Amino acid sequence: MADTRGSESPLSADALRKMDRYWHACNYLAAGMIYLRENPLLREPLKPGHIKNRLLGHWGSDAGQSFVLVHLNRLIKKLNLDVIYIAGPGHGAPATLASCYLEGHYSEIYPDRSEDEAGMRQFFRQFSFPGGIGSHCTPETPGSIHEGGELGYSLSHGYGAAFDNPDLIVAVVVGDGEAETGPLATSWHSNKFLNPIRDGAVLPILHLNGYKIANPTILARIPHEELEALFIGYGHRPYFVEGDDPAQMHQKMAATMEHCIEEIRAIQQHARSTGSARRPRWPMIVLRSPKGWTGPREVDGHKVEGSWRAHQVPVLDPATNETSLKLVESWMRRYRPEELFDESGRLVAELRELAPTGTRRISANPHANGGLLCRALDMPSFREYGVDVTTPASRYVSPTDVLGKFLCEVMRRNMSNFRVFGPDETSSNKLTAIYEASQKTWLAETIADDADGGELSVDGRVMEMLSEHTLEGWFEGYVLTGRHGLFATYEAFVHVIDSMFNQHAKWLEKAKRELRWRQPVPSINLLITSLVWRQDHNGFTHQDPGFLDVVTNKSPDVVRIYLPPDANCLLSVADHCLRSRDYVNVIVADKQPHLQYLDMDAAVTHCTKGIGIWEWASTDQHADPDVVMACAGDIPTMESLAAVEILKAQFPDLKIRFVNVVDLFRLMPDTEHPHGLSDRDFDSIFTADKPVIFNFHSYSSLVHKLSYKRNNHDNMHVHGYREKGNINTPLELAIINEVDRFSLAIDVIDRVPRLRGVGDHAKEWLRGQIIEHLAYAHAEGIDREEIRNWTWAGEGTRA
Repeated sequence: MADTRGSESPLSADALRKMDRYWHACNYLAAGMIYLRENPLLREPLKPGHIKNRLLGHWGSDAGQSFVLVHLNRLIKKLNLDVIYIAGPGHGAPATLASCYLEGHYSEIYPDRSEDEAGMRQFFRQFSFPGGIGSHCTPETPGSIHEGGELGYSLSHGYGAAFDNPDLIVAVVVGDGEAETGPLATSWHSNKFLNPIRDGAVLPILHLNGYKIANPTILARIPHEELEALFIGYGHRPYFVEGDDPAQMHQKMAATMEHCIEEIRAIQQHARSTGSARRPRWPMIVLRSPKGWTGPREVDGHKVEGSWRAHQVPVLDPATNETSLKLVESWMRRYRPEELFDESGRLVAELRELAPTGTRRISANPHANGGLLCRALDMPSFREYGVDVTTPASRYVSPTDVLGKFLCEVMRRNMSNFRVFGPDETSSNKLTAIYEASQKTWLAETIADDADGGELSVDGRVMEMLSEHTLEGWFEGYVLTGRHGLFATYEAFVHVIDSMFNQHAKWLEKAKRELRWRQPVPSINLLITSLVWRQDHNGFTHQDPGFLDVVTNKSPDVVRIYLPPDANCLLSVADHCLRSRDYVNVIVADKQPHLQYLDMDAAVTHCTKGIGIWEWASTDQHADPDVVMACAGDIPTMESLAAVEILKAQFPDLKIRFVNVVDLFRLMPDTEHPHGLSDRDFDSIFTADKPVIFNFHSYSSLVHKLSYKRNNHDNMHVHGYREKGNINTPLELAIINEVDRFSLAIDVIDRVPRLRGVGDHAKEWLRGQIIEHLAYAHAEGIDREEIRNWTWAGEGTRA
């Protein structure tokens, strides 16, 4: 679909002149951010002392992005559009910042960067400067929901923002370097999940400026027909705006963008009037303009504009090279700042009129500060979905199956601001009950066979796609614009979104700590299931609980980790997380049947405390124990209990304290994490000098990392995953990683001084049990029945 708008000239001569001058103002500010610390309006000849000592920033995509923003502003004013903008090019913040400053909103939030010469000086100085702001769209940038420093997620963030926002248009500029990433390539398929009745629209704008840091970009170097076919194949209707002559490009973009908006509105009007949400071909724009457009054409005999040399700082040494200084001055004066800004340094009145006003300004759109629009979830009582527990550890239930029934009602009550995300694993993760409230979103083709258990619907609210990147991007865009959700994924594959989690956590930390104007947004809730200890057929490749290590590296202000041991605890934790704001909550809960330990009242109390002594599993009778058996996670909890039962039978007078941890950060000191225990409380649970045998879901080093400052740390002996596994039965996998009941009991015998010697025969029996159970697993392919259906008897097993 070649560009059919190129011959149209929708802009009058006066409108063209004003838009071009406004664009020049944006470009002038972008260049000023990179170079100037003084003389912001060039009201005197440029001198070396006016130049920043360190030149940092990226010029290459700025003019192209400003070009897009100017044209979006025209249509916002003309058609009263509700628009947010996402800058995909990695370090293209100068364009966004310049537009925000010219709209006046930047100065409203940051009064010291006022709309005058002094404010402009401060505006320039802060950019890529210690104590200032970065060169990508950081949280400090009003109107932004996208951290531009990480490539590949602009489009998925855009679609996440558009879901359930029927009047919103999200303009997403995709950098052509960014377009080479796997996540971005996959996110083009998001158009198969956009419902034109209930959702807003995304207008992707692929910005082909030809180069990355030092190489051509792939999509800029394939034939036009091939590029067009690519996007038609993705299901879009591509329009091309190409060239370098500003006057012609303004006319082309004005015609093309307005046509795309009209097309979007026609699609939505038809769907909403007929009630038919069949997948349309949504429009998109391919903008091909020179890299470093309007900048220096040549530096030191080398081409710059239209070259990779324009990517970052086009002229590197103006503070020390007189020729370079004159080149920078000539470049910036070409924009004629004296005609753009009045005597005070403010944008002249006739150009200020081009910007939208109030919340129609892109930088002030409330969707980009989602907490302003956030509605609390209408939550059912999670207690009503609990499991009856009359005797601890006597009944097996799938925790996620129970959670699914609760989430079903959460979904049913919140059909416009809650979604569940997952990579084709909702049913596998035993969350099938959610489908009773809403099916899977699907606007691509369906066939008759899909009706047999497919749960596909254009009205679905369960978002499934086999791309964790795209799902997380959708989810982040959704919550940053004020809505709620939960993302369930296999533990082995949550690592796919490690870097996305990192960026979102950093965004939250910055917003929460320093930016009071950003209102709290709903939390990202990650349910990690299909866990390391239950990979009977997937084997070693699916055994990786290390995401928890990644999470603990982030600020304690924004991350939480919960390991509920049973279904009632999972319900309590999930309810808490869904109600929370400004966190990334990580919940670890398996989908397979597990023993249930606590009734609902006890579960709520236990989860509220985050850590607790289970009196029913302890034998210390409120006295000083001989040993503390601690655990975190479902399988580690069961194996620790089974070890206690063995020890009780072997050594009836042994005083054991049983401790379960739900909130992992309770292990940290209260001086380092808001959920941390004081040293006194920690010692009251774990003692100050007794051996602690800690059975842990993940890598043992993580417990040591969190508790290394504790008084009794030297006595903490942690069992966890040791990167050993294959196609194993559950007990076999536990044994080879030494988190099993027999290994734990042996460790207690070795660590409790009074058991040394008297426990030798018990140790021999325990070693024999390990050998026998391994042999049985390899002979029969399954664990023995007394292991598979083990329940807590309380009396124990003797040698």
